[in-house]
Amino acid sequence: MARVSGFNSPLLLGFDHFERLLDRASKASAEGYPPYNIEQIGESALRITLAVAGFTTEDLIVSINENQLIIRGRIDDDAAGKVYLHRGIATRQFQRSLVLAEGIEVTGADIDNGILHVDFERIVSEAKVRTIKIEPRPARGNGRAEGPETADVETNS
Repeated sequence: MARVSGFNSPLLLGFDHFERLLDRASKASAEGYPPYNIEQIGESALRITLAVAGFTTEDLIVSINENQLIIRGRIDDDAAGKVYLHRGIATRQFQRSLVLAEGIEVTGADIDNGILHVDFERIVSEAKVRTIKIEPRPARGNGRAEGPETADVETNS
């Protein structure tokens, strides 16, 4: 069955990458672990905070692939020989993906007391107006351009 897209209008040329970003974002929103917050910490600064209790810096990987931030966590199970009467602290592996808008740059990441912070800066670029010069086409007659059919070429010898 063919999928109907809102980006198939001829007025939206070149916006197919937005459709892919929206698909990725909708798939990523179904994830529930680990919980996270997104906060604005300055005029153009943002922070994503994830609750990653039990994970260390060696257990976490923060990477960017195209415009997608990927945070992975994996703890080698050291429960061998341990007997839990109750195990309520989730230390399962996870992958949290977030789609970044154009102009968002990751400035750093740190972990403190089981809370991972990933900081971003919104790069504000100045709007530029560019004028495209319109070149006249040669007049057409009988399907052929008017003018000489050969060109004179001078060589410097």
